[in-house]
Amino acid sequence: AGKHVIVEKPLANTLEEAGQMVAAAVQARGRGIHSMVGFNYRRVPALAQARRVIEEGRLGTIRQVRAAYLQDWLADEQAPMSWRLRRETAGSGALGDLGSHVVDQILFLLGARVQSVCATVNTFVTQRRGADGPEPVTVDDAAWATLRLDSGAVASMEVSRFAAGRKNALQLEVYGSGGHLRFDLENLNELHYYDAAAPAQLGGSARILVTEETHPYLGAWWPPGHILGWHPTFTSQAADFLAAVTARRAPEPSFEDGLAVQQVLDAVELSAARSGAAVDPTMPATPEPRS
Repeated sequence: AGKHVIVEKPLANTLEEAGQMVAAAVQARGRGIHSMVGFNYRRVPALAQARRVIEEGRLGTIRQVRAAYLQDWLADEQAPMSWRLRRETAGSGALGDLGSHVVDQILFLLGARVQSVCATVNTFVTQRRGADGPEPVTVDDAAWATLRLDSGAVASMEVSRFAAGRKNALQLEVYGSGGHLRFDLENLNELHYYDAAAPAQLGGSARILVTEETHPYLGAWWPPGHILGWHPTFTSQAADFLAAVTARRAPEPSFEDGLAVQQVLDAVELSAARSGAAVDPTMPATPEPRS
């Protein structure tokens, strides 16, 4: 249709659909039509600053990442059925909803690719109250995975919509030979940084309030110390998209980036179906029966 496109994450409900969307995007790009996936957490100033710190080499060689996204909106077993709990409408459960953000952040922060996935998934409540009576839940409620990256780093991932008391806790920890970074979305203006080269008497992580004009995205917002919330990430995302289209350059993250995330999510499900066996997300595999 000749329209520039921004699509909410995850890119698609299935890996096959994601591949078709990438092919369409590549073809459209040749006509000057651009597309982008809406991973809005790339526009959280603290996370964009974390990427800067890593790119500058301040953490040294990245060795491990701990990443979790925990919510509790399904912890109540009496909560009714919704479209998010049906595979035909949602694609997957906590994986696509929360895991897509986690995987994208790992790839975004480290600039790496996932080479191997070992995983398990679980559905705690297998039936919910629907409009016409009980309905089966056909997606995952939680998932756990170990990701080996082409950089040599290893990342652990946990996502759940059953974590009682956790409302929107995207937590990221990146550990390198030169220090570490920690972030929690429930305190999204803060980034914790530890410099391993600091003398012992000055040891400990520093709390950085990411609200300075020199921090990513902050120049378009309030004076220093005036914190941002969740919704400005979407404003910054739209601004980045429109700026890229105006400049006739490809916006980020691309559909190809969305496909890379989709490959990892698919590998998580495939590994879980194989009792945690390692799966290469870049290798096509014969689909296994989905529960």
